[in-house]
Amino acid sequence: MIENAHIVRINVDGQERMTRLKTMLHVPGNRLGLITSIDGSQLVTLLLDTNTGRSTVWETPLSSDVYPSLTMMIPQCHWFERSTWDMFGLKPNGHPRLKHNLLHEPYDASLFPLKTDHEVESHDTDRFYKCLEVRGQGVYEIPVGPIHAGIIEPGHFRFSCLGEVILNLEIRLGYVHRGVEKRIVEVPLSRMRFVAESAAGDMIAANALAHAVAVESCLQIEESPRARAFRTISLELERIAMHVSDLGGLAGDIGFAAVSTSMAILRGDVLGCAELLTGTRFQKGFIAPGGISREPSDKNLSQLRTNLKKIQLKLKPIVDFLFSNQVARDRMTNVGILTPKLAADFGVVGVAGRASGIAYDARKSFVHGCFPRQNMVLPVQQAGDVLSRAKVRAEELRSSLEIIYEILETLPGGDTAGAHHDLRSLNRFKFKTNDCGIGIVESFRGELIHLFFTDGDGKIIRYAIKDPSVNNWTALAIAVRNNLLSDFPLCNKSFGLSYSGHDL
Repeated sequence: MIENAHIVRINVDGQERMTRLKTMLHVPGNRLGLITSIDGSQLVTLLLDTNTGRSTVWETPLSSDVYPSLTMMIPQCHWFERSTWDMFGLKPNGHPRLKHNLLHEPYDASLFPLKTDHEVESHDTDRFYKCLEVRGQGVYEIPVGPIHAGIIEPGHFRFSCLGEVILNLEIRLGYVHRGVEKRIVEVPLSRMRFVAESAAGDMIAANALAHAVAVESCLQIEESPRARAFRTISLELERIAMHVSDLGGLAGDIGFAAVSTSMAILRGDVLGCAELLTGTRFQKGFIAPGGISREPSDKNLSQLRTNLKKIQLKLKPIVDFLFSNQVARDRMTNVGILTPKLAADFGVVGVAGRASGIAYDARKSFVHGCFPRQNMVLPVQQAGDVLSRAKVRAEELRSSLEIIYEILETLPGGDTAGAHHDLRSLNRFKFKTNDCGIGIVESFRGELIHLFFTDGDGKIIRYAIKDPSVNNWTALAIAVRNNLLSDFPLCNKSFGLSYSGHDL
């Protein structure tokens, strides 16, 4: 067993894995974080204890490329097992619907990008993908994407419909797979953060923070209290900007132009606040292992306080206008319902989870920024419909503004980077051999995990990123069943998922 302050690493026999995992997940507060591999010779299972903030990594050695699937017993495993098959060639025997998740037909069938000591058979192109076929009188299919009418990322939606009612939705992703997890271990430590924060363009602060926490946990270094405060403000500004954007998008999808355009203007104002703090509207390059890359001036901090007060004053009447409008409420009520049982079965996180009765927010459980904050009141809804997801976002806007105000009022003094202000010096740090680092962050979409492993020389050989969208894409497919086809854009926007964060 290997243990550090944040993570325990143990070996679990393959015969025990299913039974032990099912038993562990029945313990209140335990959840499945990730299933992956290091080099294709083992399975890695990440268990999270939300009560204590501790993480446990199970390593299960494999004697072959085939192992028993857990999906029938633990539905959340299905997406993890598909991705592990794509990346490492580890085939889950008994998976009910095993399909390629990230690598499409043009890739060689023998290509497993993250498997070490593996030769690709050139021109071996027998990959095959078949969508689920729904049969019945009057049932027809509507293929949408991967190229869409709007300026959005690519993904394919295959609707099986009877009249205007959606019977099934199959979602196919992977069109923006860039090899992030492979590339990040090829660059020096001082440049890893730039690859990490680029995993998803609307979660730059969250990914940068998760990377920093993972590196710091392994090196056992700590940022200064002042840097910690600025990191938290950065994360919450990103949350505010994206929740404002998503609420505006919902309003636009129901034709509520007054709210939609007002939210678009406000999002620009929030991005302006991010620029005051970090120097860029999208916060690139700000958060780094050991601290932050630049400190905002006193003038900028004063302007940030003033601007946030103005945003809060503008935001409240717009949100009230949206939720007090009966037409808007009717349009969102009982649409795209995800029941608490299904949300729990599939490990749904973030806004979607809390709107379906899942009282989980990584900010209450895991160390990142000024968190955990045990006194946080979570905005949990039970109905699981579009209206519930909108309400959760609105409540989180209010709480994020309060968090920022509180931090600005009690801002610690001192340096923002401690002894690690020269980010290039990170290359001189030596990781422990056969160790791992983990960062768990509550992004605006939900639980974000960065997990890496070192080899016998202390070199990072595997870096895994679990975007919250990995948990939630299946939830969207479930929520739209038996809804009208015309309601799909509204359901889709209410989940607000990432293509690039999933595809990496």
